[in-house]
Amino acid sequence: YVPPQVRRAQEALDDKKREELGRLKKMVNGLINSGQLEELYMANSRKDMNETLTDILMSACVTAAAMPARLVMEHVLLVSILHHTVGIEVGAHFLEAVVRKFDELYKSDVEGKECENLFALIAHLYNFHVVHSLLIFDLLKRLVSTFTEKDIELILFLLKNVGFSLRKDDPLALKELISEAQTKANTVEKKLQDQTRVRFMLETMLALRNNDMRKIPGYDPEPVEKLRKLQRTLVHNSGSGKDTQLRVSLESLLNADKVGRWWIVGSAWSGAPMIDDTNSKTQQKLHIGKVSSKIMALARKQRMNTDIRRGIFCVLMTSEDFLDAFEKLLK
Repeated sequence: YVPPQVRRAQEALDDKKREELGRLKKMVNGLINSGQLEELYMANSRKDMNETLTDILMSACVTAAAMPARLVMEHVLLVSILHHTVGIEVGAHFLEAVVRKFDELYKSDVEGKECENLFALIAHLYNFHVVHSLLIFDLLKRLVSTFTEKDIELILFLLKNVGFSLRKDDPLALKELISEAQTKANTVEKKLQDQTRVRFMLETMLALRNNDMRKIPGYDPEPVEKLRKLQRTLVHNSGSGKDTQLRVSLESLLNADKVGRWWIVGSAWSGAPMIDDTNSKTQQKLHIGKVSSKIMALARKQRMNTDIRRGIFCVLMTSEDFLDAFEKLLK
């Protein structure tokens, strides 16, 4: 039982919050401009800002008609700048919303171009160093495993947008993906009606493997390069911005509510235990990158007897300066 006066007070609070969020939405909509948005992030709750910005960008870019490439790029450029200047939770929140929406629409088999528009957002989040190539390969593997005609279109769309960047970042993973696609194409060849599209996809993959840009019709890296230069100008202190890339898998993003958002520093999480007792040992292992055996021996000598202690010790011993150590410890 809630007394009437308490109920009235609660309703008044809810109305006030709704009104506040409505006002914030109008402000964000009115000034899609990174400098002023940074000020809004300082003045409002980050959660409210992330949700409002994501809603506005999603309603602008995820439509039944195909969105102009330049428009999608500019919206993602804004997210990438805020991701580098305000904090990685901006890009992480937007990325999770986009991936979840894609998963939902992909399963529901919609007729429009929503999936392509969402793929364009993910591709440019990778182009502007918000997310690591790991997620892109996960998505491509998922599409290759089902290999319907719709999947082939989406694979082609993604490869045209980020194929050469994938080749540069992880040539081995791309090579494995190509051989997987070739095997799949041979097994389902008779089932698919549009054989020419499959052949075109395989030719595109071979052109990527051989670094032959001429064989990909309509491929133009110039617009992305121009915006990358602009991004570097606006993100003064992050260099290429690769340090803030979210190295997160498709499975982690889709199961974030169950396993927590480990890729966001300080992300609060409550719920069922994140890991089963059976495999807790393997999952709790800390990835501290490649450190020399000499440093590891030194860590053991100093009685650093857990993965976390060894991780912190190795970071302190191998960092260039205090700022580098701070960044690595945050991660």
